[in-house]
Amino acid sequence: MLDIERLQAALASAPAAGLVEALAGELVAQGAATGVRLLLVDYRLTTLLPLDGPGTDRPAATDRQSDGAAWRCFDGQAAVSDRDTVWVPVTARGERFGVLSLTPTAGWDERLLDLGRLLAHELAAARPTTDRYVIGSRSRRLTLAAEMQWEMLPGRACSGPQFALAGQLEPAYAVKGDTFDWAAGTDRLTLSVLDGMGEGVDAASLSLLATSALRNARRAGLGIADQAMMADSALYAQYGGARHVSLLLAEIDLRTGQLSMVDTGSPLLLLSRGDDLIILEPDRLEPIGMFDGSRYAAQAYQLHPGDRLVIVSDGVHLAELAGRRYGDADLRRLVRRSRPMAPLDVVRTLVGDLRVFVSGELDDDAAAVCLDWFGTAGPDVQ
Repeated sequence: MLDIERLQAALASAPAAGLVEALAGELVAQGAATGVRLLLVDYRLTTLLPLDGPGTDRPAATDRQSDGAAWRCFDGQAAVSDRDTVWVPVTARGERFGVLSLTPTAGWDERLLDLGRLLAHELAAARPTTDRYVIGSRSRRLTLAAEMQWEMLPGRACSGPQFALAGQLEPAYAVKGDTFDWAAGTDRLTLSVLDGMGEGVDAASLSLLATSALRNARRAGLGIADQAMMADSALYAQYGGARHVSLLLAEIDLRTGQLSMVDTGSPLLLLSRGDDLIILEPDRLEPIGMFDGSRYAAQAYQLHPGDRLVIVSDGVHLAELAGRRYGDADLRRLVRRSRPMAPLDVVRTLVGDLRVFVSGELDDDAAAVCLDWFGTAGPDVQ
C-alpha cells in the first residue's frame, strides 16, 4: 500500500526542478515501484515527450499516430496497464500535463491515481520557478511571439463543478496575435478570445497589452463592459487608434448559467445544444483601441445544462483553400462530430482537422476555445 502522505512530503520538500527524481526515490524507498518516467504533452498536443535530466540522450517521443498505452492513458484520463508498466494521467483541475509511467513492485494499487494528481499539482506550483518542464514540453523552438503568447496564457484547460474549459493556439510554435484568457472565481467565470492585428511580435505585444488591461480591470471588480472600455482606453493611449484588437469577452454566472458577452470583432461563437447547432450573434461593436472613448454594452443569454460553446478566431472560420472556407461547413461538421469528446480533445481535434483542410501549416494564426456547461449540479473535479 502506497504511503501517499510520505510521497506528498517528499515532493513538497524537493527542489522545483527535481520533482520526478524525488518521486522516484520515494517510490523505491517504499518498495512500491521502479522505472518511473514522466512524459509531457507538447505544445501542439500531438506528442508525448519523455522528461530526462540535463546531459542525457532524450528517448524517442510518442506521437499521436502510435496507438500506445501512453496515449490511451492521456486520451481516456484513466490508468492503463500494459504488461509490467502502469500509465497514470498527470492532471490537475482539468489541466493535462502528460502521463506518468512506472513499474509497480507489489501489483496494482488504486492509489496510483492519487499519485498522478499529486504530481500534477506539484508541477503546477513548480513551473513558474523552473524552465525544466517548459523545455520538456517542446518538440522544437518557439518563435519569440509564440513564447510571449504561451507565457501569458492561464493554462490550456480548466474545470470546476459547473464547467469544463479548454483552449488551443495554432500554429502552436509560431502563433502571433491570437490568444485567449480565463479566470474562474467562486461565482463567475470570465473568458476572452482575442485577435491582435499585425504580425509577429507586434501582434503578440498588442494582444498581451489588451489581456493585461482586461485582467487589471477584472481584478478591480469591474463588469465586462467596463473591462472592455478599460482595455480600449489602454490600447488607444498606446497606439492612438493605429492598432486594434478584435475581442469576444464573456462572463458566466456560475450560480445561474447566465452568459453575458461583449463582441468587438472576429471570434465566431457556436452553441451546441442537444441536436441543434446555433451561431450566437451578439451585436458587433467597435474593436478595442480603434477609437477614442468607445462605449461597450453586454448582451445576455441563458445557458442550459449540457450546452457546449465553441469559440474560434478568424484564423479558424475564415481559413480558406481553393475558394472554400473552413467555417462554411467543415467547422460545423467538426463541432457535431466531436460532441462526445472532452473540451481539450475538441480543440485538439479541431486544429488537427484545420491543418488537414489547409494541407499543412496555417497562413494565419488561430485560437480555439471549447466550454462545456454542466449546470450547478455538475461533476466533482480533482
